[in-house]
Amino acid sequence: MPKSTNRRRWAHVLMGITLVLGIPIGLMALLWLITLPDVSVLASANPSSTALMDQRQVEASQGTRPLARQWIWMPLSRISPHLQRAVIVAEDASFFSHEGFDWRGIRDAMFHNLEKGAVRRGGSTITQQLAKNLYLSSERSLWRKAKEALITRLLERHLTKERILELYLNVAEWGHGIYGAEAAARHHFGKSAADLTESEAAWLAAMLPSPRRYDPLRKTAWLTKRQLRILRDLHDTHVPVPTHRNHLPTQPLSVN
Repeated sequence: MPKSTNRRRWAHVLMGITLVLGIPIGLMALLWLITLPDVSVLASANPSSTALMDQRQVEASQGTRPLARQWIWMPLSRISPHLQRAVIVAEDASFFSHEGFDWRGIRDAMFHNLEKGAVRRGGSTITQQLAKNLYLSSERSLWRKAKEALITRLLERHLTKERILELYLNVAEWGHGIYGAEAAARHHFGKSAADLTESEAAWLAAMLPSPRRYDPLRKTAWLTKRQLRILRDLHDTHVPVPTHRNHLPTQPLSVN
């Protein structure tokens, strides 16, 4: 049999394999893209719940004690500038300059983890954390990370930085069933989020990596060290306070 005939036969076989494998993969990718959330609605409406809140409720239902949700929505203008700055300094210092991903932070986290021989830093931005908090499960997989990346870009594309920060501060977990800055301020300090001092704001920002571990607020050596570092960074770093735009009604949401 001529070599040219063999080559043509193998070419047809490879094309067939490509079609057989390619079509299902293409359909999967299309279905996956279709399931991405419509984040543009967040520009004019507040979420009624989040994936993290729902997950915590499911976890609580499997235990012996129900989990009461404490959540009070507050516009950014009624959240202490101290807390806004403290959270940015602690979680995402380049928040106002990146487009969803802090590549330098990711690189530094990778080198730190390699040096320590364990995953101790994530390098996630506030926008990435918001994407995960609002829409995704806590599973660790490449598919979930890819979806997180796409949602992060959508959030940055459709929302202002001020709105992203407002959403994050209102849905972040700050204890067992405690969500958002207002509920956190009342739970931990007995006051409104608008009245938080710089020191109190630094405590709340320090809690964010492990919010349920320090509920009630337990000032361990690690937490104290982190709080002091945040205070130092606040004094050494210029973090602008966002220009508050009343583009949304207050829409106070209180769930107890």
